[in-house]
Amino acid sequence: MKKPAEVLSGFLFWDVESDAIEFDSNKNWLIKRVLMYGSLEDLKFIFKYYGNQEIGNTAATIKELDNKTVSFVSLITGKPKEDFVCYSTKQSIPKHWNF
Repeated sequence: MKKPAEVLSGFLFWDVESDAIEFDSNKNWLIKRVLMYGSLEDLKFIFKYYGNQEIGNTAATIKELDNKTVSFVSLITGKPKEDFVCYSTKQSIPKHWNF
């Protein structure tokens, strides 16, 4: 199996050593990064690799997802928005610009 850096966009790995990232051991980090910053091709790849249910379950545990990403994942996976930690728990210091 190829490494994530070989099949996903290079800009997703701007702050890490791309050769050290693995699909299974870095699943949560990789799913979060692709959902928030990935291209359409990156999204297609991870949904094909992990499956809707696994991505929905993993995304539900991520605290830093924005509202648009939660809405997208909720729509694609069929998981209610209320099941996402980031949807039900708000930050104590909200962002200045909330788009």
